Amino acid sequence: MNAHPRTTRFSNAAKGAFICAVLSLYLGACAAAAVGTVVVASVDIARDRRTVGTYVDDNAVEIKIRRELKRDGQISDGAHISVTSMNGIVLLTGEVTQPEEGRRAVAIARGYTEARQVINQLGVAEASSFGSRTRDSWITTKVKTALLRSPDVEAGRVKVVTERATVYMLGMVTRQEADAAVEAARQLRGVERIVKVFEYL
Repeated sequence: MNAHPRTTRFSNAAKGAFICAVLSLYLGACAAAAVGTVVVASVDIARDRRTVGTYVDDNAVEIKIRRELKRDGQISDGAHISVTSMNGIVLLTGEVTQPEEGRRAVAIARGYTEARQVINQLGVAEASSFGSRTRDSWITTKVKTALLRSPDVEAGRVKVVTERATVYMLGMVTRQEADAAVEAARQLRGVERIVKVFEYL
């Protein structure tokens, strides 16, 4: 089967020197899942794994942002936005109907002090269907199971989110743990792309 690689690169501007770049390599269906990287800039590398307080903050800010997005009059009912926070890195995934809605969602997320950085991975498209979200949930379950079976990474250190068959991995990990996590997920059926949103220790 022929594979036609195509590399795309784009960036999301964040405050100051924050830069978010995703590098994706699309391969033919017979190849393993492509792997991209979100570069988490301006990170305090000296931090260790999440404390209990940070864990609580992450869960709380997810709820706060979701609630505000739902109530905000500038974001239509047709938008589908998922919010994931890991050690203060807030990832927005899903779909919005207009670019302005995406910018509004980012502005809302940045309004919380618990959000050290906001990474915008929202696409301008129709909201994913129930069937698509069900498949994404199944992929997430399979990835988590693969991480549990991997001897080289602790599953609890990696947060997994799937949108439209793209698997996002977040966490505070070593580069060896990141590589092991990606390797555990990339051969799974249904995974089209893996995007790393890691803080490296």
